[in-house]
Amino acid sequence: MTGPDFDHFCRLIRERSGLVVTPEKAYLVTSRLGPVARSEGLANVEALLAMIRSSAPAALVQRCVDAMATHESYFFRDSTPFEQLAANVLPALIEARQAQRSLKVWCAACSSGQEPYSVAMILQEMGPRLAGWKLEILATDMSEPILEKAREGVYNDFEVKRGLSPERQARWFKPVSDGWKVSSVLQQMVQFRPHNLLQGTTGLGTFDIIFCRNVLIYFDVAHKRQILEQIGRAMPNDGALFLGSAETVLGVTSTIESTPGVRGLYRKVDMHLAKTA
Repeated sequence: MTGPDFDHFCRLIRERSGLVVTPEKAYLVTSRLGPVARSEGLANVEALLAMIRSSAPAALVQRCVDAMATHESYFFRDSTPFEQLAANVLPALIEARQAQRSLKVWCAACSSGQEPYSVAMILQEMGPRLAGWKLEILATDMSEPILEKAREGVYNDFEVKRGLSPERQARWFKPVSDGWKVSSVLQQMVQFRPHNLLQGTTGLGTFDIIFCRNVLIYFDVAHKRQILEQIGRAMPNDGALFLGSAETVLGVTSTIESTPGVRGLYRKVDMHLAKTA
């Protein structure tokens, strides 16, 4: 798939979401926009791209942008970050935040909600150590339809069993007619809201812990740098950032650095110390 309509769509996707689509990834455009084209009664994706370039309604354009995003997610994905959160990150922050007795977590590009609900389970399972604390989880994604699924908190058998132990399923979910619904205790801990990472972090606040996993791999270096530096400004010096296992800050930014010996865990560089070193 090539031509002016395809090139226009690639530029639009990059401007709207930061996602880089090249001719080599034309198959993704075909597979992900196929259902949208059919729903609009169009003959094929090429006809949809032509419409987008000429006179497509804004809502349809946004549907296409949402369709191109990867919404792969499951509970306790890759396990290691969540183990590190429970064993190392949270104990250190609990010690450091005794005066404030509050913790804020941001799950960026949260998709259908499994990640923030996994974080909520871990916070609840800390038990007395966090009793009486103010615990806030902000979960954001640029796709409103996927956020609606996350807010609903209902998952089918495959989604629930993918990453959840039977013990956690029994404790934190109840059966409903179309699957399993996350407990109200967890739902009340998470605020879902639309947000595009390219919009920066102004208005979101600051966070002790940030998850931004398996999303930067879709951006070019310039957008990665922009996002990471904005994330750094939204963290205190002792905050924790979790990235995906295939992601790195090397060659991208000097404001975030890896935590020695811990894969996928990053921290903000203390610029004052860096300047005096």
